Amino acid sequence: MDRNETSRLIEALKRGTVTVTFNKINTGEVRVMPCTLNQVVLEAHGVKTAINEISPESDHLAAWALDKEAWRSFRLSTVTGWEVL
Repeated sequence: MDRNETSRLIEALKRGTVTVTFNKINTGEVRVMPCTLNQVVLEAHGVKTAINEISPESDHLAAWALDKEAWRSFRLSTVTGWEVL
């Protein structure tokens, strides 16, 4: 993913829920993850945290996985697609 697409993904995650599809590093398995960085959604799941500025130049991204109800991270280079829900 280039920086512009990464920036769009980060902004979409902050606005609401996004489904991110990526390949897991350790198994190569395809993971489809509904996730968010939206403060209202996080608080609804009992997560009390402030989201700091996230750099689009980073090679990793951590987001709240709604299906696992836990923080999960992925490498941006393994993302094969994403869509806003």
